Amino acid sequence: MKNLGKYIPWPPALFISLVVFIPSLFFKFSGAAETRHIFMTVGEFLGIGIFEPYGRYLVATAELVAAILLLIPRSQVYGALIAIGVLSGAIFFHLFSPLGVVVRWTENGVAQQDETLFVLAVTSFIAAWIVVWFRRQALSRLWAGRVRREPERVSTLERDDAMCTGSNCT
Repeated sequence: MKNLGKYIPWPPALFISLVVFIPSLFFKFSGAAETRHIFMTVGEFLGIGIFEPYGRYLVATAELVAAILLLIPRSQVYGALIAIGVLSGAIFFHLFSPLGVVVRWTENGVAQQDETLFVLAVTSFIAAWIVVWFRRQALSRLWAGRVRREPERVSTLERDDAMCTGSNCT
């Protein structure tokens, strides 16, 4: 039972990486109509004209890095944290921008709609938090290692001041 916690993060990590992020890379990097619509809508909402295509490339690159890190046991927690950042943005823009939960766009003159993107974003967000929870010791070790590795440095002036007592100080 103790080793079970070692394996629990794998299904959510594989889901995010292999089912959500990696398959979406083709659409983001190739500039598929739905993806262009999403990033143009978000760019207009933010008032950033260059969000399409540069925001699309940035998000795709972050998803690629997260997908790779999620496939490596020692780096799963970092991939999950990147995924949480990307997915927080996706969920926010689906809920609070004109994008909407159901994405509607026109492709070749035909009206299209897709509600699965929001569902995948929320599901992946929850999955990423599961990975973080079960891999949280890696974050503790990183923090503890940083604290241990940084020796306290005292400048020469501070050391001299500390040794200064009574009449031998100038």
